[in-house]
Amino acid sequence: MAFAPSDPPASDGTLTAHKILIAGGFGAGKTTLVSAISEVRPLLTEEPLSAASVGRDNLRGLPNKTTTTVALDFGRITISDSLVLYLFGVPGQERFWFMWDELAYGALGAVVLADVRRLDDCFPSVNYFETRELPFIVAVNCFDDAPRYDLAEIRLALDLDEDVPVVLCDARQQASVKTTLIRLVESIAADGTLPAHGRSLTIGR
Repeated sequence: MAFAPSDPPASDGTLTAHKILIAGGFGAGKTTLVSAISEVRPLLTEEPLSAASVGRDNLRGLPNKTTTTVALDFGRITISDSLVLYLFGVPGQERFWFMWDELAYGALGAVVLADVRRLDDCFPSVNYFETRELPFIVAVNCFDDAPRYDLAEIRLALDLDEDVPVVLCDARQQASVKTTLIRLVESIAADGTLPAHGRSLTIGR
């Protein structure tokens, strides 16, 4: 699936649609985020962890993790009368990275979910979006048992540019997720990189 440019929106209230990636390390909460915010039944591709994942998927700090995304998560959220976002949750494990380029095609920006218990797991996502110059923000997922750090400390630890927003997010809470997505769109608009018109969902390129 990809996004191809659509015609400019009409003045009759037609929605402008944009594609947003939800990235981050294994177990960072991507599926939870998409499920919490989607206004339609989300498409989830979670499967039980199997023997094939032993030694490949790092479960450090994730004692209750029993499933993993094997393709993508997909959801939709209407932000305002004129803006709808299609959310694509990308798998976090290295063996699935071959799908990232296809999923990133046509994306407006990305949210990188960070788990402070495993902060180094989000470095590949940060590096991917920095390399491809795709706008992104880092959303620190507030797990109940995770230590609390100042956002400035997290920014320093991830070596982020000053123009990359870092926010707190509870991936289980719809309002928190919506605030995070709005912050991403606001950041892109402030940089002047928000397209003048939307993109429509198409199959293939």
